[in-house]
Amino acid sequence: MSSQFKNEIIEFSRKIGIDKIGFAPADPFVTMKERLRIQQEKGYASGFEKGSLEERTNPDLLLPEAKTIISIALAYPSKMKDAPRSVKGDRRGIFCRASWGEDYHHVLRRKLKQVEEFILQKDPRARCKEMVDTGELPDRAVAERAGIGWSGKNCAIITPEFGSYVYLGEMITTISFEEDVPLEEQCGTCNKCVDACPTGALVQGGQLDATKCIAFLTQTKTMLPKQYRKKLGNRLYGCDTCQTVCPENKGVDEHRHPEMEPDPEIVKPQLEPLLTMSNREFKEKFGRISGSWRGKKPIQRNAIIALAVFKEKASLPVLTKLMHEDPRPVIRGTAAWALSEIENSEDIYKEIDKAGSNENNEEAKTEMENALSFMKNAGEKSY
Repeated sequence: MSSQFKNEIIEFSRKIGIDKIGFAPADPFVTMKERLRIQQEKGYASGFEKGSLEERTNPDLLLPEAKTIISIALAYPSKMKDAPRSVKGDRRGIFCRASWGEDYHHVLRRKLKQVEEFILQKDPRARCKEMVDTGELPDRAVAERAGIGWSGKNCAIITPEFGSYVYLGEMITTISFEEDVPLEEQCGTCNKCVDACPTGALVQGGQLDATKCIAFLTQTKTMLPKQYRKKLGNRLYGCDTCQTVCPENKGVDEHRHPEMEPDPEIVKPQLEPLLTMSNREFKEKFGRISGSWRGKKPIQRNAIIALAVFKEKASLPVLTKLMHEDPRPVIRGTAAWALSEIENSEDIYKEIDKAGSNENNEEAKTEMENALSFMKNAGEKSY
């Protein structure tokens, strides 16, 4: 019965647009528990993780009498049609590919809910618990055990069919199904992702210091440490470098789900208009994508950094206004740094000096003082 039931679920999953599905035993993740413990010990965890170490590695604590975990994967696009160009005077930022289209959490939860309803129709006594990304279980560990793909050196699940451009979700169930066979790791001697990581966050193949990862840094709400600012480039949310350099992703570009198609004006937006958006305007434009979940503040901070990286002189007026008038110290301080990076002139120096004299937040004030020192020391200017 379980073998037939499994095949029926697989067939149903294909009908509703699930690209890969796998079945894994709901045994404790012993190896993963040790890896997570080391991550915490070394200070590599991002802090976004949900649940205790036990909850993250023991499915039975999340659903008593758990027998099987069903893992699903949906392939997403890697290329954007009609992408607008970022040019002088009209600079644009970029959201990572995993944030293109409708928020994947919603998309996968709908699929998992359909699978759950199908299961309950066949077996009303069954109990299920689904999760996507924000649940306790590590999605990648589940997908690896369920044979969806192997865990790559870039810490992503790499599938033979879609590379690592897949969203993952899972469902714990009290039904016992025949388990699928995990795939062997196929990265071999390739180390391209580790070598290409902009911040050295990939400590070694398969080990990530999340606190250095640009994907994490773009989501923080505090002043971004200076050593990471220019490494952001024009990234507003997330980072794709360790995926784009992966040979397994070469030529992979799936357009299977209309709801995942990117709107170029949303995922590659103009930077300046971002800086003066109200909360309402931000939600109306970006609220549908996963990259908006932390609100507008980190996105706006990153947009300021991007303008500094571009050395966009046309943005000097709006950055000066933000430095003087924005109610948020992080934005004021970042704007001062950006101004000093874009133009070392007496006028800009005076504006930063004036802002620093009126600044009552210590962190923002320090940024302004550092900007002034940088401008003085650059070419030994005498302001």
